[in-house]
Amino acid sequence: MGIFFFYNYRLLSLLEREDWPALAYYLEQKIYVKRKYNARYVRLLASSYLVISDFNSVIKLESKAMLVKPSVVDKNVLIFGAARILSNNQAEATAFFKTYMEKGKLKEKDSQWVRWFYGFSQLLAGSFNLAQPEFTTLAVSSGDAVITGLCAYFLENTIIKNLENPAGCQAAAGCQAAAKSGKDRVIQVIKNQENWNKEVEKISGEIHVAIIRKYIDEAGKWLFNN
Repeated sequence: MGIFFFYNYRLLSLLEREDWPALAYYLEQKIYVKRKYNARYVRLLASSYLVISDFNSVIKLESKAMLVKPSVVDKNVLIFGAARILSNNQAEATAFFKTYMEKGKLKEKDSQWVRWFYGFSQLLAGSFNLAQPEFTTLAVSSGDAVITGLCAYFLENTIIKNLENPAGCQAAAGCQAAAKSGKDRVIQVIKNQENWNKEVEKISGEIHVAIIRKYIDEAGKWLFNN
């Protein structure tokens, strides 16, 4: 433990101080100069860029890492996708997430989040008919309570209301059923708002969770207070 602290003192001190520009510079030297493209350094550098809203540098990092060590991009796919969403480039975001959906190489939990963010980026782009199938499927099949709850929330409160002729639309009926199924499944497992908050807190340090935290909080209120 002492050896780890000794070799990582500079990194740990910058993290503790939350000096993101200095941390970014430190990691740039590690990655770009010393060519240490490990998943941890890449993740921290991409996260630092996101905190200071330097989205172009995130994409630059992704491009360089893809050439040198593609596996570190796969391991940080949600961060690189988040950069596209935060930069309000939903066309690139949907294309990026779709690529990883088609690859089928991610861990199950990351794979479900990729599908969720694909639907979310379609929703942000106003393509509700393309967001609907992903959210409908995840609402009834995901084993992750937060993903299930988010899908149910958006189906009920956003997607149904923006489908053409929702009153007589078969897709709307499917959305309604999926939203109810997802909500019921979350309530059955999580039970109450307090447990939902605890579940969210477990993943609150993840960048992809931080950028949608307000929607997660809204979903929690809808799930347990309606």
